[in-house]
Amino acid sequence: MNDQSLKILKLIGLAIAGIGLLLILLSPFIGESLTPGSLWWIEPVAYIGSGVFVLGSVVAFIGFQVIARRTRALTGDRTRTWSQVTQDYFDTFAHDMGRPLRRILGKQREARALLNETGEVTANMVAELLDEIENQAPNFRLMIENVRVLVDLEDDTAAAAVEPVDAAAIVRNVSDRYTPIARERGLELVWWCEPSEFGFIYGDGSALDHVITNLVDNAAKFARGHVEIRLTRTDSEFLVRVWDDGSGIAESHLAHVFDRGWTPELSARSEKQSSGLGLFIASSLTERCGGQLMVESQAANGDEVDDHSTIFTLSLPLDNRPVER
Repeated sequence: MNDQSLKILKLIGLAIAGIGLLLILLSPFIGESLTPGSLWWIEPVAYIGSGVFVLGSVVAFIGFQVIARRTRALTGDRTRTWSQVTQDYFDTFAHDMGRPLRRILGKQREARALLNETGEVTANMVAELLDEIENQAPNFRLMIENVRVLVDLEDDTAAAAVEPVDAAAIVRNVSDRYTPIARERGLELVWWCEPSEFGFIYGDGSALDHVITNLVDNAAKFARGHVEIRLTRTDSEFLVRVWDDGSGIAESHLAHVFDRGWTPELSARSEKQSSGLGLFIASSLTERCGGQLMVESQAANGDEVDDHSTIFTLSLPLDNRPVER
């Protein structure tokens, strides 16, 4: 099998996985179309989607494995082989995917249990199920992108793209994606930029979107009432500050927040609620783009309920084009 065939195999696997994910998200609509007024078909369709997703992941994984073997044969053994890297990423993906999928299927089971007991499902129950699917969609999107970026970060020769980027539009789009999630969690999410006519910067728009998404996703998990995104600029760089009023991060933990796999649960020796890769990815992408990601935090102290917050500050050059000589 040549390199082109392997690339096609990977793309087929990712496409199958995407179809499976789509089936999961659309299962309420498919079930309703098959049996109007009944949610009986939602669970079978959701499980079929899960199976298709796993099948696609396996196909893509095989493609990655074969490529990894060829790469290892050409470059020699490394401390951490490509197959190990790929396996770690799929394990991470499976871990992070489980939580939102369980929430969606949990809502669906509640609706089905009510249907079996009373013979009908309330409009409120259907609305809750659809809201859960809508709210979890950004999580699925972020998980898929995290796996893609992690694989890309393993390539030490890869460079950040440089193109005209509307930074304000990227911040606005991230805010729009997370506003429904924040609303469901009882949070107020706002964003603003200064100057209001921010203009274009030259950098990697995809990387910028991904970094800000991970920062906002992290803030929305730990905020108590408010999340604020602020975009500003100086003569040579622009800054994105993501502030939340969560309980804060202990000073002894600040040095570890960008470590791979670190989560607050580790310090409490409790079960991890996430893979702990979001901030690691954000920091790594920022470095690749020639910028810096910093964190400041004031942890809650006893009854001082107002004296806590966390700020992540992303700084990147306004113009990241190479200097011509």
